[in-house]
Amino acid sequence: MPGTYSIIENTWITLPDGRRLSARIWMPAGEGAFPAILEYLPYRKRDGTAPRDETTHTVFAAEGYACVRVDISGTGDSEGVFDDEYSEQELSDGEAVLEWIAAQNWCDGNIGMIGISWGGFNGLQLAFRRPQALKAVVSVASTVDRYADDIHYMGGCLLSDNANWGSQMFAYQSRPADPVHRADWREDWIKRIEEMPFMAAEWLRRQVRGDFWKHGSVCEDWPAIQAPVLAITGWADAYVNAPSALAANLTAPAKAMIGPWEHRYAHIAKLDPADFHGEVLRWFGKWLKGEETGAEDLPDYRIFMQEHFNPSMQNKPRQGRWVAEAKWPSPNVRDRVMFLGQGTLGDQPVAGTLAISSPATLGRAGGYFCPGMRYDNELAGDQAEDDRLSACFETAPLAEPLELLGRPRVKVAFSVDKPVAQLVARVCDVSPEGVSQRITYRPLNLSCRNGFEAPEKLVPGERYEAEIELNECAHRLKPGHVLRLALSTSYWPIVWPSPEAAEVMLHLEDSSLVLPERFVTEEILPQNPGAARDYPVLKAEQLRNASGRSKMWTREDGALVLDTFDDYGKAVDPYHGMCVGSHVAMHYEVHPDDPATAAFASDWTFEFERGGWQVSIDTENKVTCDRENFYLWRKVTAYEGAEKEVAVTKEWRESVPRGVL
Repeated sequence: MPGTYSIIENTWITLPDGRRLSARIWMPAGEGAFPAILEYLPYRKRDGTAPRDETTHTVFAAEGYACVRVDISGTGDSEGVFDDEYSEQELSDGEAVLEWIAAQNWCDGNIGMIGISWGGFNGLQLAFRRPQALKAVVSVASTVDRYADDIHYMGGCLLSDNANWGSQMFAYQSRPADPVHRADWREDWIKRIEEMPFMAAEWLRRQVRGDFWKHGSVCEDWPAIQAPVLAITGWADAYVNAPSALAANLTAPAKAMIGPWEHRYAHIAKLDPADFHGEVLRWFGKWLKGEETGAEDLPDYRIFMQEHFNPSMQNKPRQGRWVAEAKWPSPNVRDRVMFLGQGTLGDQPVAGTLAISSPATLGRAGGYFCPGMRYDNELAGDQAEDDRLSACFETAPLAEPLELLGRPRVKVAFSVDKPVAQLVARVCDVSPEGVSQRITYRPLNLSCRNGFEAPEKLVPGERYEAEIELNECAHRLKPGHVLRLALSTSYWPIVWPSPEAAEVMLHLEDSSLVLPERFVTEEILPQNPGAARDYPVLKAEQLRNASGRSKMWTREDGALVLDTFDDYGKAVDPYHGMCVGSHVAMHYEVHPDDPATAAFASDWTFEFERGGWQVSIDTENKVTCDRENFYLWRKVTAYEGAEKEVAVTKEWRESVPRGVL
């Protein structure tokens, strides 16, 4: 039966160079040594992840695990200066943290790592380095390739979230340590702000898949990971490709699961929450405690097979069923080739050409790149309007169901009229009523047709061939529905547009869609996670509730504008009394006839107070471009006291050549 636990609010982990990292520990009741679970993040254990931590580490501690939540150097209450995501400093510090945990008398030497997104990344990255004490990993919404599948680039195209995420990390880095734990908090706060790296600019300078992105990309050497890995994500999340890749390629035990969820742990997802705790306890029970939990006997790949559900940008339940594949790759999945014709998908090649040239505003139904980060209004909606502006190829209404599992591929022969151009592919399920649901998508920078390490600009008029491997999907199309492939030369605001409008000419006789079609005569038991169990929640005093809004509108000059506002609320923590509030406004715009008018801006505000201590921070960010360069600007103003006296203010400006972007 689950037991009780105690909380150590703060303890210090001293690194070999003398820096100290701040840790919060949930300790199981009783005597003896316990296996440990580490979550290692830059998001502030004191307030940033505290509500989520209350729902996870309390449960795991009650089940006999010492849970350790550590702030990365230069973030939260930890000493030092933060340098970059997944840096050598972060990972070598992580090895030292694992060694420290293993040496404690309350730890039996067996440690697992858990995390979503950043924590999912560095769990895999630390396993890649083979520290002795790391015995298992639960990695949620992560990547195996930092260039191909993160928040910066996709298919060699720049994602607008490179700017958005850079602005969010800028705001996050500007926050001070808690004076309760750091007497030097003010000096450290000023230093953090003064020495903040301009990460959005640095990432933008790294436009090809070189050593910078290979660092931390575990696909560079699959056998290096020897710890068993449970990889989880959701279809509404941006990070859908890693679980199947890990299940297919790791030599260590690896299991994959993808549910309907957005970018959250499954038990707190807004989309059909599930028993995340049970999955974690089964995995760590086997690999940390040596219990017979059945973890090793799970199917390689458990999947929520989606169906058409009349998509909207608001959170609503998904439609589908759980299925499983005992082995992955599966003999139940076979390629089905369909050839592109004049608006058709057929069994035979068709001669001819078809021109594709989209307005820069195409993509308005694409939703937010990574749903789960905003309050709401972030999912992909009905694609019909975007489809009308695309080149579409579709089947006749299906006589039989069509089930897809894997990564579709689009093979194209093409020529262009500009040296830089994009091609974006979307596969959609169209209902008899004409509602188009996006199944999967992916862009390709056509300069990267031969790979992402040495892109080459295009010669207008020359004939080329390329392949787009779309994102992982699992979808069942019902009889009477139509499968549609939509191709466009833009997908704003998810993908930053090319420097100028381009026309891509398809040569149809050598263009096709390859579908991963699933055939199963008898389903195995899927062992789906089931409904979420009860779990503790943080009993914070809520001073301002969370809320959000979005508005898309057309300005008088014809530019399409998207304005969003997310208020994450304001609350008082019951453990230490700190009051924290935050909100962000984001702005996207582009003119349909001029991709070089694309612009992004965001303004973040944080407030902190306890007793007589009061600080607030405003961060502003802008990214604009022309045909030759990107222009980045940011500013931080940090205030102290009720009168909001300026403690420090600083601006940065950078310009980065576009290269092949």
